[in-house]
Amino acid sequence: MNERVTVDMWFDPICPWAWLTSRWLLEVERVRPVDVRFQVMSLSVLNEGRELSDDYRELMRNGWGPVRVCVAVQQRHGADAVRALYTALGTRIHLGKEPLGPELYVAALTEAGLDPALAEAAGDSDLDAPLRASHEAGMRPVGTDVGTPVIHAPGPGGRQVAFFGPVVTPAPKGEAAGRLWDGVLLVAGTPGFFELKRSRDLDPIFD
Repeated sequence: MNERVTVDMWFDPICPWAWLTSRWLLEVERVRPVDVRFQVMSLSVLNEGRELSDDYRELMRNGWGPVRVCVAVQQRHGADAVRALYTALGTRIHLGKEPLGPELYVAALTEAGLDPALAEAAGDSDLDAPLRASHEAGMRPVGTDVGTPVIHAPGPGGRQVAFFGPVVTPAPKGEAAGRLWDGVLLVAGTPGFFELKRSRDLDPIFD
């Protein structure tokens, strides 16, 4: 495959596994003819009506803020701005361990070169309709028994494939990232293939 293709990844900025997958995909861009476009999904939407622990329920309550900010940026400035904001948010959330809230959103927006006033979108429930639409577009081909990351990509023969994952830590770099991409596409593009999984025995490794 020599012609460049666009690959879409749906993310929620609070998910550490999606963050690692996103950093892997940015490595894939360097070694394969792939352009990554980041789209917004929401773990808060996904987990509505589910039995959750008290801690996770609180995380889901707070999780509306960052995805609303991402949707507001997507609406006003487009995909490149979402990409920059996701990097700024993820760096602070997963590496800096900064708490969710207005201070985080203002700092991330500023770093991404965006209007810090967009942090007010965190409390704007009017953004939930486009958020849900983006979420649904990402999840429809893969079902609701998975979370984030979700990837849509042109597979073998140009046929569109969609899948959850890969869940990997640490994020592969260089040609190792490219080889994992090749393998993921091969597996995901196999008709009738649904699942390949093993139990995680590592926490996310951010390096």
